[in-house]
Amino acid sequence: MQGVWTPDQIRAAEQRLFARTPEPAVMRRAAFAVAAQTAQLLTEQTGGVTGRRVVLLVGGGNNGGDALWAGAFLRRRGAAVTAVLLSPDKAHPAGLTALRRARGRIVEATGASPDTAGIGAAAADAVEGADAVVDGIVGLAARGPLRPVAAELVRRVAAPIVAVDLPSGVDPITGAVEGAAVQAEVTVTFGGRKPCHVLGRAAVRSGDVQVVDIGLDDDLGEPELRVLEAADVGERWPVPRPEDDKYSQGVIGVAAGSATYPGAAVLAAGAAVRTTSGMVRYAGPAADVVRAHWPEVIATGSITDAGRVQAWAVGPGIGTGASGRDVMLHVLRSGHPVCADADAITLLAKDPSLWDAREPDAPLVLTPHAGEFTRLSGDELGIDRVGAAREVAARYDAVVLLKGNTTVIAAPDGRVLVNDSHHAWPSTAGSGDVLTGMIGALLASGVDAWEACGYASHVHSRAAALAARGTGGHGVGAPIGASALLAGVPEAIRTVRAAALA
Repeated sequence: MQGVWTPDQIRAAEQRLFARTPEPAVMRRAAFAVAAQTAQLLTEQTGGVTGRRVVLLVGGGNNGGDALWAGAFLRRRGAAVTAVLLSPDKAHPAGLTALRRARGRIVEATGASPDTAGIGAAAADAVEGADAVVDGIVGLAARGPLRPVAAELVRRVAAPIVAVDLPSGVDPITGAVEGAAVQAEVTVTFGGRKPCHVLGRAAVRSGDVQVVDIGLDDDLGEPELRVLEAADVGERWPVPRPEDDKYSQGVIGVAAGSATYPGAAVLAAGAAVRTTSGMVRYAGPAADVVRAHWPEVIATGSITDAGRVQAWAVGPGIGTGASGRDVMLHVLRSGHPVCADADAITLLAKDPSLWDAREPDAPLVLTPHAGEFTRLSGDELGIDRVGAAREVAARYDAVVLLKGNTTVIAAPDGRVLVNDSHHAWPSTAGSGDVLTGMIGALLASGVDAWEACGYASHVHSRAAALAARGTGGHGVGAPIGASALLAGVPEAIRTVRAAALA
């Protein structure tokens, strides 16, 4: 897994590093990495570095210092470098000295002959004529959108941007983008990823995140968040062993759908079939339709006739009336792991007595979208999705999978997995039903609830991308429905297993 650390954790680790290594030496190491990434970008996009025009957008403090030092290194490689100072009186002194010694050009953002937006003529000309821009405007301590002058400079940039540590204007902790912010082609960060590199719109703003080792590894401690990689998922995905049979691989019970709306039942049961190699039992009024679509599913009309299972996937389409409540009582009293979605969440939110039916040690997964999450928590979902998911997970002693383009998976003990899909192809009716069936099947096979949510979320996102691109593997995608996503699950599993074996 990739670790993700908060700015406070990074700063504490830096202080421990500075006790062993002088801070200026660490800064030069970081800046050299920024210069190297900028040089690589220039070479890819323009064919070289010498004679290319690089602009540094420089704020105060160490972030601006990194940009200035990077500019000095780029000057030595023959680039024409101009530093645009947004706060001249707060610019990093040693960085300024280094750039001046390298014969870099220095101008003020609001210098001579400002235009109607307040941007000086020299700064405007530099930004608009750049081949690459280094974003050193703000660092990890900043909050809120770019201020007007910085926002206007960024608006005028047509060249690719290399961000130092984070794209300026995004919140480093929540990933919120609440106004003007940098869109980076590449973000060079130091020691480890920060929340803004993996959460929400900020993850997209970060572009290609390059993590540079500056000596912090031994000082970082436990990460605040974790991100699964394909190899992590593929290595642990349950597949049949020589000694297995259909029972030993897990029997999943699916309670979903209705006679009038059987689609949820078909999708959830089908997802369970395609996720693991055990047995799927369906219980509910859509039994005939499920059986017609999935002849391998053992389908019965009543949950009391379902037979023995190792876990339940429950909720999509069961309704929120008396019959839905009876289904919830049955699965909660079973003592087996439960993945509760859709109507199941609504029932739990509006009827606190249902919680009393739950066996204390039985794992429970809740998979709300934003509206369902509000019902569970009693509060509107704000910008801190990680903090909100953690609070609800602890309150209900359940794993909470908060759906979204960036999926947040919080365990009751505070651990958090993040799955950033970098696309929105699963945003289609029924895709949540597929995810529910996948999680339930993994629970039945014995996978830990928190990890099951992470594995299923990763493969679900990958299946959607594969389906959107089609069998030709096109670079662009087309909108898909949940049935296409479901069809992509086996190939998605193959890709993560191949990554584990590579």
